[in-house]
Amino acid sequence: MNKPLRRVSIFCGLLVLALLARVNWVQFVQADELKTDDKNRRVSIARYAQPRGNIIVDGKPITGSAKTDTGDFKYKRTYKEGPMWAPVTGYASQAFGANQLEKLNDGILSGDDDRLFFNRTIDMMTGKPKKGGNVVTTLNAKAQKAAFDGLRGKKGAVAALDPKTGAILALASTPSYDPSSFAGNTDKDSKAWAGLQKDKNEDDPMLNRALKQTYPPGSTFKVVTSAAALESGEYDLDKGTDSPDPYRLPDSTTDLGNDGNHPCKNASLRVALQWSCNTVFAKVSNQLGNEKMKEMAGKFGFDDPEVDTPVRAAESRYPKDNKPQNAMAGIGQASVTASPLQMAMVASAVANDGKLMKPYMVDQLVAPNLNVVEQHKPQTYGEPVSSENAQKLQQMMETVVSDGTGTTGAIPGVTVGGKTGTAQHGENNTKNPYAWFISYAKTDDGSPVAVAVVVESSDVARSEIAGSKLAAPIAKNVMQAVLRDK
Repeated sequence: MNKPLRRVSIFCGLLVLALLARVNWVQFVQADELKTDDKNRRVSIARYAQPRGNIIVDGKPITGSAKTDTGDFKYKRTYKEGPMWAPVTGYASQAFGANQLEKLNDGILSGDDDRLFFNRTIDMMTGKPKKGGNVVTTLNAKAQKAAFDGLRGKKGAVAALDPKTGAILALASTPSYDPSSFAGNTDKDSKAWAGLQKDKNEDDPMLNRALKQTYPPGSTFKVVTSAAALESGEYDLDKGTDSPDPYRLPDSTTDLGNDGNHPCKNASLRVALQWSCNTVFAKVSNQLGNEKMKEMAGKFGFDDPEVDTPVRAAESRYPKDNKPQNAMAGIGQASVTASPLQMAMVASAVANDGKLMKPYMVDQLVAPNLNVVEQHKPQTYGEPVSSENAQKLQQMMETVVSDGTGTTGAIPGVTVGGKTGTAQHGENNTKNPYAWFISYAKTDDGSPVAVAVVVESSDVARSEIAGSKLAAPIAKNVMQAVLRDK
C-alpha cells in the first residue's frame, strides 16, 4: 500500500472509531438524559399515550384523564375543582409541561418509574395497556375547602399542618387558576395559559402563595421572639420585662409605640403577647441581640433554602442586621420575611411541645395494582424550644385567644392558641397592610392541627384590615374542619 492510501485508511479508521465512540456515548451515557428531555417530543407523546395515574385526597382522585380527538396525544389531564387544588397538584399540560406534584411524581403517574418495571412487564405479557400509579396525599378535603372558601374574594394563602407528624392538611392560595384550562395543546389552551401569566394578569394567579411567597410576618413573629426570650433564661412567663412605653429604638431617635390602650409598660411576656406589645418585643429582641434572634429563627426553619414538601418552599429570612433593624425584626417588621408554611411550622412546633416535624404532603406512592411503592415516614426537623418552654408559649398563645387580640379565633369547648398580626406594607406603610393569624387547636390527644393564614389584600376598608378580623375567622374554620374529622 502506498503512503497516500495508508493515510486515507488511517483517517477513515479514526472516523469509524470516533463514530463508534459517539454512538456508544449517546446510547449508554446520554440515553436517560435524552429520554427524559422535555424537548424530546416522543417523551410527551408517550406520557399522554394512556391515562395518567391520579393524585388522591381522602381516598378520592382529584385528577383524571380525558381522551382527545386531535393531534399526537391520546389523553389530556383533567382536574376536579381545579382552582381549589392547584396549589397542591400543580399542572400537567401537553403544551406547557408540568410542575409541583404532577412533575415531581411524573414517573409514577405516567407509569415510567423504574419501580413500576414489574407492573409494566406483567401488563405487556398480558396485553394490557400501560398504567400509571397514584400519588396519595396527606391533604384533608374539608380543611382545604374551608381554607379556599375563606379566601374567596381575597388575595392570600393558608397552610395547615398536623403538628405530630408534619403532614400538610391544607394548602390554599388565591386568586387561583384551573389547570384543566390549558391541559391540552390547542389555541384555546395557549390563550388560557397566556392570560394567566404575570405580565398579563397582575394578580399572578399561578403563584403558590402558601409555599412560594414570603411576607413580613408582623406580630405573629412575636411567638419566635418569645421563644428566644424563654430559651435564653433571662425572661420568665409572668415577670415584668422593665419595658418603657414608648420604646426608643437603639442607636436611633425614633420612638416605637403600641396600638391601642393596653398595659404594655413593664408587661410580662404573657401580657405582652396577649396585647401584642411592640415595645416589649422590640426591647427583648435588642437585648438578646441579632445573633441569638437569628439562631432561634433558624431553629424554626428560617434561612433554610431546602424546605421540601416535596415542592420546595421559598426561603423565609431572618437577616443579619444592625440594632434598630433587629429590634424591628423582633416584632416581625424590617427585613424579616416568612411564607405561610413557615409560620404554620412555628405554630406547629409550639403545639407539639417544642418538637418541629418536617412538613410533607405525599403519604404514599402506589403502583397500579395498589401495592405501596413508597411510604413516607414522619421526620423530625428539630426542637426549637424545650418542652417546658413550649408549654409556656402555649399558655401565652392560649391567653391571646381567650382574653386578648385573638378572640375571633376561639372555638367553643376547644382549647385554641393563636397570635394575630397586622404587618406593615410598602414604604412608610403606604400600602394596605397584611393580615395574619397563626394558631393551633388542642384535644385530649394533643394538637391535630396548626394553621397559618395571611390575607394579602381584600375589598375591605384599610381601617378594617387586621389579623383578628380577616385571618382569624379563616383559621378557625380550618381548625373546625379538622376537628370534625377527628
